[in-house]
Amino acid sequence: MVATIDNIAELFRPAVTALGLELWGVEHLVRGHSALLRIYIDGPDGISIDDCEKVSRQVSAILDVEDPIPGEYTLEVSSPGFDRPLFNFEQFGRFVGEVVNVRLRIPIDGRRKFKGVLEKAENGVIFMTVDGNVYDIPYQQVDKANIAP
Repeated sequence: MVATIDNIAELFRPAVTALGLELWGVEHLVRGHSALLRIYIDGPDGISIDDCEKVSRQVSAILDVEDPIPGEYTLEVSSPGFDRPLFNFEQFGRFVGEVVNVRLRIPIDGRRKFKGVLEKAENGVIFMTVDGNVYDIPYQQVDKANIAP
């Protein structure tokens, strides 16, 4: 059975936390015959190359034992960066007042892409001001989101 990305993230979370870091998110990208497993980590003082190397070693050991992803892939560990992707609803709450990019699965008012100020995130809904209009967007409709650099 192939594990979901959430299951894979939960496999890594204890190891990342034990290193004093936060597992920000995990992506599994497949393009043709190549695949990439990207792990984003964060820390109170930012992330160093040394942090990425430590997490990479820990996660590699977990992947060798658990083998949750079939086939070959490249493992990449990095910081979320300035254009930080948002992987879960709780992360939206941390960035109220910031400009965010949001792409939806299903259009609202004929739009799938929104860029504006994140006003609040509560009860599973994110509220954004875009071009002077406030949109309430159910989190379940969000396909992809990130902080606008």
